[in-house]
Amino acid sequence: MSFPLERITMIDETCLYRALDLNEAAQRLCSAKRVLILFHVHPDGDATGSAFALRAFVESLGGRAWCVCADELPERLAFIAEGVQESVLPSSIPEDFEPETIVTVDTASPSQLGSLYELYGGKISLMIDHHGKGTAYADNYIRPEASACGEVLYEILSEVADRRGLSELPHRVKELIYTAISADTGCFRYSNVSPKAHALAARLIESGEQSAEINHRLFGIKTLRQMHVEHAGFERMNLYCDGRLAIITFPYDLKKQYGAEDEDLETLIDVARCVKGVEVAAVIKQPNAENRFRVSMRSSCDFDVSEICALYGGGGHIRAAGCTVSADSILSAEMTVVVAVENRFAEDKT
Repeated sequence: MSFPLERITMIDETCLYRALDLNEAAQRLCSAKRVLILFHVHPDGDATGSAFALRAFVESLGGRAWCVCADELPERLAFIAEGVQESVLPSSIPEDFEPETIVTVDTASPSQLGSLYELYGGKISLMIDHHGKGTAYADNYIRPEASACGEVLYEILSEVADRRGLSELPHRVKELIYTAISADTGCFRYSNVSPKAHALAARLIESGEQSAEINHRLFGIKTLRQMHVEHAGFERMNLYCDGRLAIITFPYDLKKQYGAEDEDLETLIDVARCVKGVEVAAVIKQPNAENRFRVSMRSSCDFDVSEICALYGGGGHIRAAGCTVSADSILSAEMTVVVAVENRFAEDKT
């Protein structure tokens, strides 16, 4: 994927934030001693891995760092923070920790910070990201062609390490960067994987990173409840556009019936996208009793789902994006997505 940085940094012509080069981004971290690291709501493996990789790097240089998210880590990602932080909520920040530098990772817009933006908006020193579409909220180093934020972070930390006279990054930092990249590429199965991502993964594995164990923890383990949710989602799946579009809806009542948490619903998109003939997959979830529905979309063809999600205030990548839709019912939200995708398919024919 390749988007000019202006797609992010110039959405608002009055924006005062700068797109930094690698040297400038590294300079922001080179002498940082107390770093607060923020990452997006509903945290995934790339955001979490990148955040804790940056924390481990700062600490390896004798500084202090703390990772914070408006949502707690899902159980499947808890191993990333194990032994380091019991919680990532703002309330977990130690009382004696006063950051001098605030950095965000893998977070493309202020809304993705959730309640953290109210606390730290305007105080962020550096935004590190790889999303092609979003809204800049700080001086930034953004590489949309990168497979994951972890890949971008590796570039910056390698530059800082060189300036600090380190021959290589610490083992734990490389391990977490590998985790971030593998998580966001679907264990190197998604279309965002580049030759550079494979080459970087190979270098990290050569350094002794336990790739098999990491990938097993990321992709090879599911709870029984999660498997029940996937079964229920499959039974609710509808096909549209001659089987090119698959949509799974998961209303709040069903979520309560299974006693499911938000993290139990994350793999529903994989259920929808694996059906033969499906080019665009969507999952529409109702997190609570409110008529606001969280939409996750994936594409396996030349179909930009981020443009669909942008219609409703969301965004992401060409083949992976999300948004939130307000509607009278989950069926109405489903029809909203169907019409938008149908219209785009029709445009592609002309």
